[in-house]
Amino acid sequence: MRKILKKVFMIAALVPAAGSSFAAGEKVEIVATIFPVYDIAKAVGGARVNVSLLLPPGVEAHAFDPSPRDMVRVNKADMFVYTSRHMEPWAEDIIKGLTNTNISVVDTSVGIEFMSALGAGALGGRAGGLDPHIWLDPDNASKMADNIAKAMLAKDPAGKDMYTGNARAYKEKLMDLDRRTREMLARCENKTIIYGGHFAFGYFAKRYGLDHVSPYSGFSPDAEPTPKAIAGIIDKIRATGAKYVFFEELLDPKMARSIAGETGAKIELLSAGHNVTKNELEQGVTFFDIMERNMEKLKSALGYK
Repeated sequence: MRKILKKVFMIAALVPAAGSSFAAGEKVEIVATIFPVYDIAKAVGGARVNVSLLLPPGVEAHAFDPSPRDMVRVNKADMFVYTSRHMEPWAEDIIKGLTNTNISVVDTSVGIEFMSALGAGALGGRAGGLDPHIWLDPDNASKMADNIAKAMLAKDPAGKDMYTGNARAYKEKLMDLDRRTREMLARCENKTIIYGGHFAFGYFAKRYGLDHVSPYSGFSPDAEPTPKAIAGIIDKIRATGAKYVFFEELLDPKMARSIAGETGAKIELLSAGHNVTKNELEQGVTFFDIMERNMEKLKSALGYK
């Protein structure tokens, strides 16, 4: 990445700096790193912004490596929005390489307390570090919406009513989703999520009082679980009578299939919303759409009555 950035500096120097004032009808150009912040920025900015997703559709978020073309694209924007340095460590390289002095850089995690990933559902040992999947707790997602709205207002004061109103509406939808999730889970007999992927639902499980287990001990897509951890998952399925093993979006569910083959459980996608497919992006799928699908799958997996 550093070698690439040396080339980027020369390319980016040719990019004109974006202005901080906007004529009538002119939109704020925003580049968002991954789908959750892209979705929030679109909802909050409404008709006054044009938001593009930096992470290509269908690409796994943790392993993404920005290209020189990506760097040029960010330098042309008015705002660069990312989740946090814990979720997108590669965003720090982008920020260091910026030459556009008028661009607003928005860390949406400001004011959010990160949860330790130590032992969070990992049967293969301690994960270490912090869990970066903050948006799966609606309180955190609300703060992210506020941080984005604040940055938009500073960049484009004339849009105050739209930004504040849209942020309020987005947070109300989050609270409605939170209420319905609590009501649904209260009627489920099983409180354990068996995840055959790199578990991203730590904040979600903590908020709703769920037990969650994964054979993986970290979030790296290249990590591999130990035989002991896999055996632990199999034992957990047999002990709880779980009928489903969930897998994560955009990665081969080979581990979930292997565990299911040993236990007779079914496999099902439970998406954390890191990213979407090209078709989903073109169809305008939102974070709320993803979570509604998750709710239906959890009903089946957890024994909704």
